Amino acid sequence: MTLPDTMRAMVTMGHGGLEQMVLHADWPRPEPVAGEVLVRVRACGLNNTDVNTRSGWYSKTVTDATTGGAFEEVGEDDPTWGGAPITFPRIQGADVCGEIVGVGAGVDPARIGARIITDNWLRDPDDPTDKNKTGYFGSERDGGFAEYTTMPSVNAITIRSELSDAELATFSCSYSTAEGMLTRANVTAKDTVLVPGASGGVGGALVQLAKRRGARVIALASEAKHSDVTSLGADRVLARAPDDLRAALGEDRITVVADVVGGPYWPTLIDILERGGRYTCSGAIAGPMVDLDLRTFYLRDLTFTGSTVIDPEVTNNLVRYIEAGDVKPALAATYPLDQLREAQAAFIAKKHTGNIVVTP
Repeated sequence: MTLPDTMRAMVTMGHGGLEQMVLHADWPRPEPVAGEVLVRVRACGLNNTDVNTRSGWYSKTVTDATTGGAFEEVGEDDPTWGGAPITFPRIQGADVCGEIVGVGAGVDPARIGARIITDNWLRDPDDPTDKNKTGYFGSERDGGFAEYTTMPSVNAITIRSELSDAELATFSCSYSTAEGMLTRANVTAKDTVLVPGASGGVGGALVQLAKRRGARVIALASEAKHSDVTSLGADRVLARAPDDLRAALGEDRITVVADVVGGPYWPTLIDILERGGRYTCSGAIAGPMVDLDLRTFYLRDLTFTGSTVIDPEVTNNLVRYIEAGDVKPALAATYPLDQLREAQAAFIAKKHTGNIVVTP
C-alpha cells in the first residue's frame, strides 16, 4: 500500500481561542515506531478535553465555567488535565475510529486492515496501573484530528461492529469516562442515580451505562432535550435545575450523583443525597469552584470520588458492551475536518444532544 508523505491536519498552535486551531494541507504524515501502529482516521469524536486543553481551562488560575474562549490568565505550569504543560503545535482529538494501515517493529503485520477504536489512556507498559505514569491521546501526543495518526498498538483496540465509523467515534471518551465514574461509585441495581447534564455526551452515556447495571436513573436536562434523554433509557427526566429538587424528585431517593457539571447548583445536588450516598465527578463545565458544607459531608456519611484516569479493564469492558449491542451511540452531528472550529463552537454552545464527531 502506497501512503502519502503528507496529510491534512487541524493543528492547535497554543492555548487560546478557536483561532488557535489551524488547518494544514501538507502536514507530515507520522511514521509508527517500535510497538506502534499507523491508523487512517475515519472519524474522531470531539470532547471537553479538547476544548479545555486548547483554552487552558484546567489551570488553577482559571475559576470560570468552561467557555471555549481564551482566558485572561492561564498558568504556565498547569494548563492541562494532568497539571503540566504540553508541547505545541499539537494535533488534538482522542476518540479515533479508523483502520490500521501500517505497523512499527514488533507489531504483528496481521493487524493491518483491522478496524479500531482508541483506548485514550497512554499507560506505562511496565506499570500500567500507575496513574502517575499516564498520558492522554491527543494531549501528551498527537491525536486524531488529521487523516492519519500513530499510537501504541495496545491503544488501538480491534472492534467488530456494524455501527458506522462516526457512531463508533462517540464511545472512547464519553462512554469510558461514564463507565469509569460508575465503577468508582460501585453502582448496582440497588441504586437510584441522578445525572445532571444528561443531554451531553458523558451524561447520555451515564444514563445508558447506569441502566445497564440495573440502576434507576433520574436525569436532569433542558426541556427541549427531554425526549432525546428519555430515548436513552432514563426512568425520569426533570428540568435542568429545578428550584426545589427535593420536591421534584418526589418519592425517589438518590443514592448516587454522577456529575460532570458542577457550578452554582452543586450544593443542591449534595443536599439531596441519601445518608451513605456517593458523589462521583469527572467534570465541572458549569464552573469548578463550589461551596461545600463539610457538616453535610461527614454527618451524612457521604463518599466523594473523582474519576479521570481509568483502569484498562474499563475500556475493554466497554468494547464488549458495544459489540454485544448493550449500549447505543448518541451521535448528534458530524462535521468535516476543515469545520472543526464550527464543531467546537456548536459543542460549547450545547447546540446538539449527544456527541459531535469530525471526519477527515
